[in-house]
Order: sequence, then C-alpha cells, then structure tokens
Amino acid sequence: MLRFAPSPTGDMHIGNLRVAIFNYIVAKQKNERFLLRIEDTDIERNIEGKDKEIMEILKKFNIKWDELLYQSQNINFHQNFAYKLLQEKKAFACFCTPQELEIEREKAKKEKRAYRYSGKCEEITIEEASKRAEPFVIRIKKPKSSIKFEDILKGKMSFDPNEVDSFVILRADGRPTYNFACAIDDMLHDITYVIRGEDHLSNTPKQIHIRKALGYTKDIIYCHLPIILNIHGKKMSKREKASSVKWLLEEGFLPEAIANYLILLGNKTPKEIFTLNEAIEWFDLKNLSNSSPKFDIDKLRYINREHLKLLQEEKLAKLLGYEDSQIGELAKIYLEEASTLNELKNKIDKIFNEKRDYKDFEKEANILKENILEVIKNSENFDEFKKELMKKSSLKGKQFFKPLRIMLTNQEHGPELSKIFPILKNKIEEVAKWW
Repeated sequence: MLRFAPSPTGDMHIGNLRVAIFNYIVAKQKNERFLLRIEDTDIERNIEGKDKEIMEILKKFNIKWDELLYQSQNINFHQNFAYKLLQEKKAFACFCTPQELEIEREKAKKEKRAYRYSGKCEEITIEEASKRAEPFVIRIKKPKSSIKFEDILKGKMSFDPNEVDSFVILRADGRPTYNFACAIDDMLHDITYVIRGEDHLSNTPKQIHIRKALGYTKDIIYCHLPIILNIHGKKMSKREKASSVKWLLEEGFLPEAIANYLILLGNKTPKEIFTLNEAIEWFDLKNLSNSSPKFDIDKLRYINREHLKLLQEEKLAKLLGYEDSQIGELAKIYLEEASTLNELKNKIDKIFNEKRDYKDFEKEANILKENILEVIKNSENFDEFKKELMKKSSLKGKQFFKPLRIMLTNQEHGPELSKIFPILKNKIEEVAKWW
C-alpha cells in the first residue's frame, strides 16, 4: 500500500500535491492500494474544514483513494506500542521539565553544537516512574548502531545513533509525536513505498528505528523528493500565493494542467503536454532530478493554455458559465491572449454582459449602429461585412475599426475580428443589447 498523509493545518501546498500525485501514480503502476491518511494528531494546529478541502482538491485532480484514515483513530495503538517499548526497556519515562530542556538547548547553542538529550532519565525504571506523581513523556532509547537505508534518488543513507537521539514518542498528555504516529501507522497499514519531500529525510531514520524496536522487519522503499523552489531559488513559502493549490484553482488553472506541470517539474518525460493517465504509463521515480526545481508560473500558464486548447468546446463553455458550445469555440480564439479560465471568462463576459464605453468614438459608434445589424445578417464573411459597412457608414481606418471592435467585443484590442466574426454573427442579438 502507498499513502498520502497531509495535515489539515492550512492550504494544500503544491509540494504536497506533487507528493500525492507521485504516490497515486506508483500505486496504480504497482497495482497497490492507495491510502489517504489525515494526520490530525496535532490538535492545536488543525484547522476545521481543511480535511474536507484536501479531499475535494484530490477529487478535482481525479486522485481516488481506496481507504481513508484519520490518524487520531489509531491513538490507542500509538499509546499501546509506546508502553510496550517502555515495558521492554527500549524506551523510558522522562520527567525533565520544559525549562530544564531549554537550559540544555541554550548551553548547546552557546557551545555551537547540535542539541542532544542528556540521558538524564534513561535509567529510571517503569516501577520508579509509576510511583512518581508528576507528568512524564516517553522517549525511545537511541539506537546502538547506525540506521541505514537506500533512497531511490539519494542512494545509500546512513545516520549514526547521536543523529537519531533519544527522542520523545509519547507526550505527557498521551498524544503521540509525529514520528511515532507516522511509523506505527505505516507499520499497521503495511506501507511499501514512502514518497515524500526531502524535508522529511531526518525523520526517516527515527521512524525506521521505531519499527525495528517493535520487531517490524519489513523494508520500506523510500524516495525523498527535492523541495520546490520559487523563481529566485528559495524554498517556496506558504505565504506565496502560487504555492497554494486552492489559489491556483481559483485563478483558473485547470487541475489537468497543474498535474502536468508538477509531473514535468525536474523530470525526464517523453512529451511536454500529457494527462495523469498518460503519465501512469511511463512515469519513473528514477527519472527525477535530485536537484530542487524552480516553480515558474509562466511555464504553468503556457501548459494551462495548451490544456484549455484540448478541451471540448462544450466543456470549456460550461467552465466559463455558458451552455452554448460556440462560446467555447470563441474562447479558444481568445487563448491567443489569455491563459487561465479567469482571464478567458473576463474576455467573454465583457462581450455578452457589459455595456459599451466608446470613449472618443461615440459619434462613429452611433453611425455604425444605424446599419450594422442589417449588414452583418446579410454578410457571408468578414470581408464582405467590412466592405459593405464601410460603404454605408462612410467610415474608414481608426474611425471605423476602433468603434467596431468595441461594439463587437467591448475591448480595444484582441484577436483579429475576421476570426471571431463567424461566431459573433450568430450571437449578434445578444451582443447588440449592450450597445
């Protein structure tokens, strides 16, 4: 089984979506089940409704899960396994106060060394701990030898015991820490691949150590993905709008295009424009670069435009809020200067839903209004229409084309009128009411 394990603590980051897509693809390729695990044990940081938002986003990307788990449902398992390690003397009760630990951290900082737990409580027996009234956390004893594993992208990895340390697995209030809950859940659900961001690399030896201490010997295949950077080469912050999948969707980027771009990012692919189903046929984690890719919104805009071109006219029209497939046809012409649904909708809505402002061409517009409806209905093509309307209005050049474009499109610039004429000819009564 493969899993995607987001926390409901904020908007889904594009890096998280990339992880979900890759896990889903590999699950399909390996014919394995796909688990959606909502990691909700950090109660203070959880935001109500974000779990449902995550699910809705995944549905929009056509990522289907076989099983849904809220991590808090497994809390009894987390607690029981923590006490099992305590009883087997592979873990110990720690009574160090936050203040004592902070003093140790400050000392390590002054001495310019990485903080490691002092081991002060390591010899306290379970019998002694049970007699004491004050609260305690449970720490797992650090490993006796290096933790080693192979990563698909990073190769052989090794962490010595001090890097792993004697870390907390169960808080004083009985809630598991991230690494403990994650390790137990991966074990319980027989996870075969863990594909996630490289910011989790230091967590991996801790999770392996937990499972080994519990006697779980099955190896998990790891792939730690390079972090997505912004265009300036820095880690993409959650404060950057484009890092939010929700924002991208609201801006009018298609799920198909976003998925295409995230799969393409830092990857060797047989073609540039493709669907998720096509990617399942050839995707290989080994083709990913080990270097952090830069997120380029202009590249995404280009890919989005290409996917908009691929949409059936009827579907595109519906996405823009119209029922007539001809609107979809018209919108595709406007892709010359627009690349998102929002930009297209703005162009199309201006034509069919807004009163005209002719600026300095009011007089010329009034002249055109006298003849345009009759001429447009009797013209087979734009050249015939233009020639006849020029003749009847006695207008030419800027005085003809400027007010005409505003009348037909409510915009001063845009695609060639000859391209949009055949569609607007059929829609002229809907357009004319805004003149």
